[in-house]
Amino acid sequence: MIPRRMSPKMMKKLMKQMGIKIQEITGVKEVIIRLNDSELIIKNPQVTLMKVSGQDLYQILGQTEKRAIDKEKELEIPMEDIQLVAAQAGVTIDEAKKALEQTGGDLAQAILLLKSSKDTSK
Repeated sequence: MIPRRMSPKMMKKLMKQMGIKIQEITGVKEVIIRLNDSELIIKNPQVTLMKVSGQDLYQILGQTEKRAIDKEKELEIPMEDIQLVAAQAGVTIDEAKKALEQTGGDLAQAILLLKSSKDTSK
């Protein structure tokens, strides 16, 4: 059997019966999708939100631009972490901050790095 074409009115009725709600989101200037090593930027996208079974499904239409991420610029290390590493490793705040930047913010790795460099300098 060949299915007949559905009119928009029939489609809306069927979607309502299935509990699907669609909404156009207006005023969106930009959508950014962050990947491990880059970002996808979609400027002036057309965005549609579909609510299905308690989940939000976004449809984004537009031209994509890829941009590399500067890892060092993105890393923000809280002062509490810097102070903790400095206290645990027995070093200055500046040394602790540099070690955290080197280790990508990993506290344990920064402490081990500082302690091992202290041991080798003796």
